Amino acid sequence: MNVSGIEQFRVADGVLVDVRTPSEFAQGHWPGAINVPLFDDEQRSLVGRAYKQQGRSQAIQLGLRLTGPVLEDLSKELTQVAGGSDRPLRIYCWRGGMRSNSMAWLASLQNHPSLVLEGGYKVYRRWVLEQFERSWPLQLLGGRTGSGKTDLLLALQCLNVAVVDLEGLAHHRGSSFGGLGQPNQPSTEHYENCLAEALDGYRLKRAEQIWLEAESSSVGCCRIPKALFDQMQQAPVLEIRRSLDERIDQLVEVYACQDPDELLQATERIQRRLGPQRTQKALEAIRSQRWRDACSAMLDYYDRCYDHELKQASERSHIELSGRNPQAAAIELLNTGRVVPIDAP
Repeated sequence: MNVSGIEQFRVADGVLVDVRTPSEFAQGHWPGAINVPLFDDEQRSLVGRAYKQQGRSQAIQLGLRLTGPVLEDLSKELTQVAGGSDRPLRIYCWRGGMRSNSMAWLASLQNHPSLVLEGGYKVYRRWVLEQFERSWPLQLLGGRTGSGKTDLLLALQCLNVAVVDLEGLAHHRGSSFGGLGQPNQPSTEHYENCLAEALDGYRLKRAEQIWLEAESSSVGCCRIPKALFDQMQQAPVLEIRRSLDERIDQLVEVYACQDPDELLQATERIQRRLGPQRTQKALEAIRSQRWRDACSAMLDYYDRCYDHELKQASERSHIELSGRNPQAAAIELLNTGRVVPIDAP
């Protein structure tokens, strides 16, 4: 077993293993890590209470008593996640203390070389927050609701453009309707972890541009880190423009397949901003499955919100992309030189 600082730990070989409890892991973890908890949530609470009330020695004895019957299972699980015998593991817990060291010892019994992160997940979180203080070559893709910004960004990513999908990582499309049909959102803490890893990956590739969608400070319940959002507000914005019919088609394709009751609830959540007439028109259209009418009733509100936010951009330009699918639009952006792929000379 060896112990290392975070920079060595990041580049070392081996599967990432998070040995904290399931609830700690769910709150936030190193993206790509596999959870092999030494204790479950209740056991960790018992050991922690014993440590405070009876001291370190008694807490260790309790920990041994709790884990003794499952050591064989834990050993097998470590070998399984390693992908075979003699494969290395990178192990971390909350502070790089007894849990990670105990699991590293257990791994060594099956000849798995292991590296323990000094300082544990707390050090990793410090590294994550430091990434947002860096200066990043951000470029924002803007456009009114239904312009297909996310689809275009993903098409650009397929062409080796550095793209951080803020909405994809948050499992939310933005707006009151953004969570429909999406998996549960991660915590803001884990969202930050994913953002930091994505940005650092492009730093290592020396990307000249990193493209993000122009967003507000929150994507659903996930908050964009303030230091990163401050940089986004100063970044150049490229606004894509599409015809109203295309935008409505895009929204119908995304939302007409969603549960009508959830669409009604999402509309009611913004009724004070829509106003009584537009709200009633939208609700009636959803109930009768007149999807284009429902979208039209709400687009005026969303367009006004977007136009107001766009005015805050320090530098902005636009391009007309009506009639082009995401792949064709992405190629056009590359051909115009507005977007630079990672491997460009």
